[in-house]
This record gives sequence, structure tokens and C-alpha cells, in this order.
Amino acid sequence: MQLMNTPAIRLGIVGVSRDCFPVSLTQKRLAAVMRELKKLKVDAVAASVTIENEQQAVAACDELLARGCNAAVAYLGNFGPEGPTTLFLQRFPGPRMACAAAEENRAVLATDRGDALCGLLNCSYNIGLRRLPVHVPQAPVGLPREIARMIADFAAVARVVVGIRNLKVFGFGPRPQDFLACHAPIQPLVDLGVAVMENSELDLLAAFEDAASDQTAIAAIAADMARELNGRCAWPDLLPRLAQYELALTKFYEQNLGASAYGVFANKCWPAFERAFGFVPCYINSRLAGRGIPVACEVDLYGALSEYMLQCATLQPATLLDINNSVPAELLRGARLQGIAARDLFMGFHCGNTCSSCMKSCAMKYQLIMNRGLEGGAAPDVTRGTLEGQIRPGPTTLFRLQGTADARLESYLAEGEFLDIAPHSFGSIGVVGIRDFARFYRHVLIERRFPHHGGFGFAHAGRTLFDAVRLLGVAALHTPLPAGTRYPGENPFGA
Repeated sequence: MQLMNTPAIRLGIVGVSRDCFPVSLTQKRLAAVMRELKKLKVDAVAASVTIENEQQAVAACDELLARGCNAAVAYLGNFGPEGPTTLFLQRFPGPRMACAAAEENRAVLATDRGDALCGLLNCSYNIGLRRLPVHVPQAPVGLPREIARMIADFAAVARVVVGIRNLKVFGFGPRPQDFLACHAPIQPLVDLGVAVMENSELDLLAAFEDAASDQTAIAAIAADMARELNGRCAWPDLLPRLAQYELALTKFYEQNLGASAYGVFANKCWPAFERAFGFVPCYINSRLAGRGIPVACEVDLYGALSEYMLQCATLQPATLLDINNSVPAELLRGARLQGIAARDLFMGFHCGNTCSSCMKSCAMKYQLIMNRGLEGGAAPDVTRGTLEGQIRPGPTTLFRLQGTADARLESYLAEGEFLDIAPHSFGSIGVVGIRDFARFYRHVLIERRFPHHGGFGFAHAGRTLFDAVRLLGVAALHTPLPAGTRYPGENPFGA
């Protein structure tokens, strides 16, 4: 399925030049940057005007917006005028970046030196005066090829920010009784620019019942499910009912985006759901995630947000998993741990919400825990509908952005691997290895009171998400610390 519901970024690049430097120096250097961006296939356009004064700053902003740009880069080809440069950055409404040209060789030093290294310092002071969130790369001064790579990286950062600022989270149902960690305040979401639309479980049931009238669409969706499962479903009779639910959610999404451009769901999924709908929703959650519409379990609004940010960062589906259980030693005999200590392994699990493209193997099954509680361990009926199996081995990014009980934003971020180790358990599940995770679990996840759900992407996206979270203004961003570097509150005398 094609990944939808994700911003496309068009970058506007504007060169800036201080009036005591030749404007041709910035223009020549910017032209070289644009040639390198073309090689990288980055969707970017250069403003026709080079900014030397405030009128040109306004004109450049207007031009780039008229050309469909939703993110912008101010490129100091020489020292640059800090006032007009930061005026441009202030007026541009999307994510913004600043970077500067390095001197190319010995020959330019005699008369064509640009001094942009110095100019970026002045620019940063004025960025601070205007209180602007502007992305500045780790090494922001470079030659055209280096600058082009920085800008390409920024496109991914901008995609996350644009997505968040144009996102609506649809919630269905109150958050579960014994999952207080999911009872997060919505004020921080609104502060980010995220719209929140909370609905009752009855609204969801009504949407499901209304969808029954479109039997043609239901039949087409059920046929697509059968193709995807390819014989790995013991209950083909269940597919039309699941298809009706998928149709209900997609119609709700289309009809209720309103002023937002993108949407995600955070839905109540147990225990009353099964009795009312006659199935578990996990497989449909997996299919929508595969298309680009994450559906978080247990009305986890911030879980849905975190999944979506991972999706925007990686351009791949993401999933939401419980940071769930330890790994018995017998599973590790003969396993390749890729240099990760056994203490830093855990299993990521959920009932069956990870899309099939992210699974090593999968089949439709039933939710074992719910079956015991709702059906007394008898032959499954209303607990059918999970997508279960081993999550595919490969790189992963563990990420969560969370609203705390006192309405602040905190986040954590770590890169690791899904290891090719058979979990020997149920659900969508995989063995995760993250270096230094054991201490991170204790001194960040537990100490900072993060909930049990984590967003998992299927690529390493730490650099992109780190910069995106900072650009969104989230100050509290936790990452694993290596041995020898203590966390606040960590006992210096050892475990």
C-alpha cells in the first residue's frame, strides 16, 4: 500500500549578502549548492532575489511562498546582513534553517573571502533577539556539497514539523481504567499546534453501523485483506466485518479532517469493544498504519503522535509497542546480538497492530489474553482479528513525545535493532537490542514516569527526530548515556 497522510516538503533557498561584499559571491555559491541539491533529488527552489536589505527579505519570502515552499533555508554566501536575514526567517511561516558558505581554496582568500563563518555568529544573535526557532546544523559552515547534504537532512526534519503543525488526533473512548499513563493532558498537544477531536465509543459504533450500507466497498476491502493474508487467516468469514470497520475509520478520517491536513487515531480497543463489534481491531490498525494513518491502542494520544513523527522521519510505517518483557537466556543461545549486552535486550509487543510489511512472518490469530478474560479460554469468537508473528529484523528507532501530568512536554529517543531471534510468544512481537538500554530504562523511562507504550520506526532516525523535537521547542529530550556517564540520581556506587 502507498504511504499517505505525510507532508511533501518543498524547500525555498535564499542567498543573503552584506552590501559591503560583492553580491555575485553569494549568487555563485548558491548556484553551486542548487546543482548539488539537484544531484540529491531534493525538491528545492532558489529565490530569484538575493537578500541585502529588508525590502528584499519581504520579497524573497513572498516569492518562495508563492512557489509552494513550506520550509526555507537562509544561506549566507558571505557575511550576510543579520537584520534582513532574520526578518526573512521571522516572516516565513514554515520550518527554517540557517547555514553558511565555507571558503573554497587559497585563491579566494586574497579578495573573494566571504567571512560567512563570522556572519553566522551575528545572525544567531539576531535569531535569539527575535526568539525564533531556527534549525542550525551541527556543522553549519560548508562547501556546496556539504551544504546540500545538510539541506537534504533538514527536509526530513521539516517533514516532521510540518506534519505535527497540521495534524489532528482523533480519539475514541475514554482512556482505560488501569492505564493511567495514557491519561495525558491535551494542553501540550494544542501548544504544538495539534488539533484534538475526542469522541465516545458510541460515535465509533455508529460510524461502524453506518458503513454497513456500502457493501461494494466492504467487499473490495475484504478481497484486499484476503490477498494480503494470502491464506494465513483461519476465519475468512471474519473479513467482511473487519472490512466494514476499516471503511468506517477511513470515512471518518476523510469527513473530519476539517482545517487539518493530516490525521491519526487513538482508539479504545478493549474490553467492551469486542462485545460490541465482535472482533479485536488490531488487524485494521495494522493496515491503516501501513497506509500512513497510525492507530494507537488504548486511546494513547501521544502514542499516535509519536508513531506519526516516526513515520514522517523515516517515510515508512511505524508501530506502537509495549516495552514489554525481558528475554530469557535460553533464547539467546547461538543468537547474534550484534555486540549488544543481554541486559540491554527486551521484547517489544502488542496484540497485533504492526503492519504486515514490517513483519518477518505473520498470520491472523486471536488475542490470547482477551480470550481468557472475555471468552473463558473457549474457542475464539469476539477476540479474533490480531496480526501476529515476529517483527522483521533490522534497524529501529524507539521514540516517544509525552505530555506529563503537569502539562509539560518530555521525550526520549534511542536507536537500536530488532534482532533475528524467535520470540516464542504471541502478538506482534520482536526482540529489541539498544546499547545501554538497561540504565536508560531505569533512569529515564522509569525515573521520568514515561508510559509503557513506545513508538518504533523501522530505520535509524535519531538525528532527524532529535533536531525536529528541538525545533518544536521541546527542551526535555532524553537519550541513552554510555557507561561512565551518570544520569541524574544514578547511584555512583553501582547497581
